[in-house]
Amino acid sequence: MARNFLTIALPKGKLLIDSLEALTKIGIDCEDVSEASRKLVFPLEKSQAQIIICRPTDIPTFVEYGAADVGFVGKDTLLEENKDVVELLDLGFGYCRFVVAMPEEKVPPLLPEGTYDLSALNHQRVATKFPRVAEEFFRQQGMQVLPIKLHGNIELAPRVGLSEMIVDIVSTGTTLKQNKLVEVAPILEATTRLIANRVAYRMKYERINELTEKLRQIV
Repeated sequence: MARNFLTIALPKGKLLIDSLEALTKIGIDCEDVSEASRKLVFPLEKSQAQIIICRPTDIPTFVEYGAADVGFVGKDTLLEENKDVVELLDLGFGYCRFVVAMPEEKVPPLLPEGTYDLSALNHQRVATKFPRVAEEFFRQQGMQVLPIKLHGNIELAPRVGLSEMIVDIVSTGTTLKQNKLVEVAPILEATTRLIANRVAYRMKYERINELTEKLRQIV
């Protein structure tokens, strides 16, 4: 395969449309790329590239092992998967927040500065899709928690006694309110990032750098 040929991994789901729009803006023809297709690999001969569509949580793995030269992935996934890749650019779309939330009747007391006293949550159970992120946040607070990894319905866990709290991603907070949960601590904000395989970044530096700079201009 040509030295300047790029394999670009894009995430299925809500980030795919924004990812394709960004690539189109910088001159990569993505007209035939669609999640509705059964295809997972889309050759783009004119652009000397191909796009592969993956589950968002798998993209750091595809990039780390060189199955893709570059990928678009949420910072949330990047932190949780902790793969050995190069983070090149904050693409700015796909904004969300990590928060700690609890049932409204069990929230800890407020401190004088207006934040919740999290000390009561030490050694408690936290339901989450992101155990690494949760543990690291509480470690920075000098606390330990017991993560319980779930793949969906995170908000249900404290309502049925599986955990005392959750760590999850929120966009508007509507789902928390519907499940009578209250945000008690922000953790971090996340957006979509451009990442690269370390070997490909050296071997295909000019092509990857050109892609990065073009994307930087439209961010």
